[in-house]
Amino acid sequence: QVQLVESGGGLVQAGGSLRLSCAASGSISSINAMGWYLRPPGKDPELVARILTGDVTEYGDSVKGRFTVSRDNAKNTMYLQMDSLRPEDTAVYYCYGGDYDGYDYWGRGTQVTVSS
Repeated sequence: QVQLVESGGGLVQAGGSLRLSCAASGSISSINAMGWYLRPPGKDPELVARILTGDVTEYGDSVKGRFTVSRDNAKNTMYLQMDSLRPEDTAVYYCYGGDYDGYDYWGRGTQVTVSS
């Protein structure tokens, strides 16, 4: 089992920055991919950013050039640096972890609100 806990969300003005954190605990060694997603009701999760084995990163089209995903393996924590925030970035951001057996783990989400 893996537990994921997000933090760092909040209210920020357009053009501002936030840094989200996702702290992982449990069977960390089984995780081969971590990421940040939106989870619209009734729809498939939407990729914001993810980091894969070998620190390969991928981003959703709307955040390329503005958001940066990274992780600190010593702290078992993944980060999402969010710069040049826009009102349309307002959402609940969920931390995701996938393991080698194909199990998916999700955090409870952290709210990001960008005011215009």
